[in-house]
Amino acid sequence: MQRVRKQIELPPDTLDKKSRGVSVAVLDTGIGRHPDLAGKLMCFHDFVGNKNLMYDDNGHGTHVCGIICANGSLSAGEYQGIAPRTMLVVGKVLDAKGDGTTEAMLEGLRWVLSIREKYRIRILNISVGIGNLNDSKKEKALRRQIDELWDSGIVVICAAGNKGPQNGSVSSVGRSQKVITVGCHDGVYCRNNPKRCETYSGRGNALDSMRKPDIVAPGTDIISCDGDCYKANGEYQNTYIAKSGTSMATPIVTGAIARLLEKFPQMTNEEVKQKLTYTATDLGEPWNKQGWGMINAHRLLE
Repeated sequence: MQRVRKQIELPPDTLDKKSRGVSVAVLDTGIGRHPDLAGKLMCFHDFVGNKNLMYDDNGHGTHVCGIICANGSLSAGEYQGIAPRTMLVVGKVLDAKGDGTTEAMLEGLRWVLSIREKYRIRILNISVGIGNLNDSKKEKALRRQIDELWDSGIVVICAAGNKGPQNGSVSSVGRSQKVITVGCHDGVYCRNNPKRCETYSGRGNALDSMRKPDIVAPGTDIISCDGDCYKANGEYQNTYIAKSGTSMATPIVTGAIARLLEKFPQMTNEEVKQKLTYTATDLGEPWNKQGWGMINAHRLLE
């Protein structure tokens, strides 16, 4: 995260430290009890195991939440998230293996919409690459529900998926105009890493008039909160872990937009998307790979 903050040119936070950040909903594998996320969770709902208490039996969701808003307390700030004041609403829609059903995702989307006003949700993070569904009705239902969330005033940010680099391999949901679709690219970093995320980040259709993904962010070996963190003999164990993929790039963009809406709370979804894309750094890559380019948080927050 220290490298990420430098790479996307994230400026220091100059707002009142006592002010509350925006509310972000995360649909993922859940959230673990990590000290860096203490006091962040406002609401949790389990659409997989129907448990009442917060948990994450996979770790993916905790990692994603850490990228968004971890306070970095166990690392002296080194692994602090992008928007540390952000508050969380977490829905568990994926199981211990990271798998999920369309029905659970639909339930999660409807739930976020139903509690939008209660928790003042402004952003929804979906670090789930939903591929082409065999059932076209389910795919249309997902897109329709996501469109409704966007129209309600929630900025929907979703992963491009890890099915690339073939043309048209971007996540099915990520093809919608009413989402911000995030691909993965580390710029000058990780060039010698054959497993760097840009090699498998989902790509849009080069012939489409709509540019997808919308933007890219770093996603290779991102160190953030470990869902298995626990305390033994007075010390925390399994505090942080490295993960890669568009799932990691997505919450970087979510955190940056959370910072943007902290500063300019009256911005509409369309204004947010325009500001994000028009301030991006062109990497010189094909449009269907980089979209408008690498997120530049400094220009975004000006």
